[in-house]
Amino acid sequence: MSRAPHLSVMLDEVIEALAPRPDSIIVDGTFGAGGYSRGLLAAGAGRVVGIDRDPTVRPHAEALAAEHPGRFDLLSGCFGDMADLLADLLAARGITRVDGVALDLGVSSMQLDQAERGFSFSHDGPLDMRMGREGTSAADLVNQREEGDLAQLIARLGEERHARRVARAIVRRRAEAPFTRTHDLAEVVRGAIPLPRKRPRGAPTIDPATRTFQALRIAVNDELGELTRGLLGAERLLAAGGRLAVVSFHSLEDRIVKDFVRARSARAPGGSRHLPPTERPAPSLIEITPRPRTPSDAECAANPRARSARLRIAERTEAPAWPADPPLSGEGPGR
Repeated sequence: MSRAPHLSVMLDEVIEALAPRPDSIIVDGTFGAGGYSRGLLAAGAGRVVGIDRDPTVRPHAEALAAEHPGRFDLLSGCFGDMADLLADLLAARGITRVDGVALDLGVSSMQLDQAERGFSFSHDGPLDMRMGREGTSAADLVNQREEGDLAQLIARLGEERHARRVARAIVRRRAEAPFTRTHDLAEVVRGAIPLPRKRPRGAPTIDPATRTFQALRIAVNDELGELTRGLLGAERLLAAGGRLAVVSFHSLEDRIVKDFVRARSARAPGGSRHLPPTERPAPSLIEITPRPRTPSDAECAANPRARSARLRIAERTEAPAWPADPPLSGEGPGR
């Protein structure tokens, strides 16, 4: 089989963090083209279970299963549902816990490079962005959301400081004709954002449409809600001593991972003269990376998409999983 059209970011660091063994079971929650799964199996993992909601990854999974008979399975679905997805598979083998969970967040290179998926402003295609190819599309959002809601979505999920200008331009243009293509939307967004007065020397050039497209993709796929559910699922599934490794690509994702791990690894705070002691569950995680790890200069040079990556690692304790937090749905398509 030809090599997969996607470079797994910080692969060596993720493998080192999860330390695969012949008797270990590791979940690759974002299978994609199978880079992490392939690396973990090559490094000696006894069994890897991949999860992905994108039906186009099936050929990569079938090839990997043929290369490693009896050591790899792919489950179709969202990694936020990993505990339920793995229940029958683990029960059939008399297993209740796993030894590692890897998550590579965001959109894969192969999705960006397939124009027909509608993720990229660099390749013209239908304005879609659905990882699972069902539900609300990006075209639905930009053609149906009210201007204020659209501005809030772009500001919050894209961290776009010109969100109001972008939303106003989108609404003005869609009154003439609905948006159906990625290039059409990208041009309108670019025209709404003023050129920067000065770019720092050596700073990477960022397309003005980047943040708006990021916001739409996150909303269409409820990526922040999916991440929160996935972290809760990993906490439930991991055995004591098991590791969680999460690679994120923007501050919204990284903040959720950081806050989740720190909340569950913090020691119970002491009492106050004015307030009664706060009761907290015993720490369920140990924070291994107080500061996230970043890709090497060599990796960033070989794969520019790795530049913004951040890796956080946590280790499971023997304490029970905490009660689930209120779900964080971000700006899902149904809202």
